[in-house]
Amino acid sequence: MQKFKHVIYGLAYTSPFSSTTLSSVFYTYMELGFHHIFNLKAYDHMLFLLALGAIYTLGDWRKVIALVTSFTIGHSITLALSTFNIIKFDSALIEFLIPVTIFVTCVLNFFKLKSAASKQHTILSVHNLIAIFFGLIHGMGFSNYLKSLLGRGDTWLQLLAFNVGIEIGQLLIVFILLLVAVIVINVFSAKRRDWILVLSSAVAGVSLILMMNTNIF
Repeated sequence: MQKFKHVIYGLAYTSPFSSTTLSSVFYTYMELGFHHIFNLKAYDHMLFLLALGAIYTLGDWRKVIALVTSFTIGHSITLALSTFNIIKFDSALIEFLIPVTIFVTCVLNFFKLKSAASKQHTILSVHNLIAIFFGLIHGMGFSNYLKSLLGRGDTWLQLLAFNVGIEIGQLLIVFILLLVAVIVINVFSAKRRDWILVLSSAVAGVSLILMMNTNIF
């Protein structure tokens, strides 16, 4: 984390990915976005991605990319609005609503046990709309972290790079999940229905604990 602060505060740091200052800033914030989501400390966002991707298989990869991108669109909107102080919100409420989005997604999965994912449209699907809507809530959760990292220069560039990093991290998490699903279903001969049911139930249980542990109560 210390090396990122060199760029953020205008010190002499050169990104290992590029020799130019502009590219250095972009790739640094992209790394920050990636490591923010691909990190066990971001377990609440990771749990949401597990719930979101539970009903898919590796053969649904196009739909998965559209789904994750829909989530990114949602959180990018509120992340930008919050970064520029256009919207304000109660952090405690957002901390409560994030596990609510996880729980609701898991409950919806229980109605999609019979390969409902394979029947939906790649772009125009209810699942993608839900991802956008819930992404709006998660974006507010990301905003405080990004605000603490913003440095001199083009805020839009930093914001774009951060979101690109998050998108890459999210795709990696979901595709790891799909690979695990392939192993569980094909190697251990588990039924797809059982995989969705067990994973969604486990994630829903954790989300209930997270809800109860928030300061809103």
